[in-house]
Amino acid sequence: MTTTTNSGRARASAREGGGRRRARGATGLASERRDHLVKLAAELFAKKGFQATTVREIADEAGILSGSLYHHFDSKESIVDEILSNFFTELMAADRAAIEKGGSPEEVLASLVRIAFGTLEPHRAAITVLQNDWNYLKGLDRFAYLINAEEEVEKMWVTAIENGKAAGLFRADLESRLTYRMIRDTIWVAVRWFRPEEGLDVKALSDHYLSVLLDGIHVH
Repeated sequence: MTTTTNSGRARASAREGGGRRRARGATGLASERRDHLVKLAAELFAKKGFQATTVREIADEAGILSGSLYHHFDSKESIVDEILSNFFTELMAADRAAIEKGGSPEEVLASLVRIAFGTLEPHRAAITVLQNDWNYLKGLDRFAYLINAEEEVEKMWVTAIENGKAAGLFRADLESRLTYRMIRDTIWVAVRWFRPEEGLDVKALSDHYLSVLLDGIHVH
């Protein structure tokens, strides 16, 4: 019968611990590389559009071979899937929190507007892809969730507008769904020209937009 000494057990434990640390380190490194690839791809998608960007261009930007990209993603669609799902996850969570916080209909609507403007910079690629490639993506089964997510966001906005109409704060003749879509699109299109580094921050942009939206441009 073989007896394991304390020193033997210690060495074995050290080897196991080292193996776990190496495994965790390798996993962390792979995760960092994956995140880096997503960021590079997002920048290309924002600049060129999703359909116009090739896997080779993403790999070239990352300084790797095209085949190496497939160690992290099985397709270009998988990359944009991650970009879009992250966007909608954050957007819907923020919108739900604004609804749950409550307040007057004007305050709730203002919160939703500020949240939307707040996504322009961190989610520039996702918004650009949705604007340019929506019709293409919604035809793919893996992106069916985009329609569900968009419908949930729309429902929250429409409810806020309807509450404002019921309270006598918003015009009764407003078509709520159309109003939401007009507000949404005027916010999203700002992704094409809004750059915080040029001196206009999100708060100032949101404040000006809300002033025009809620007060109009007429002299009272």
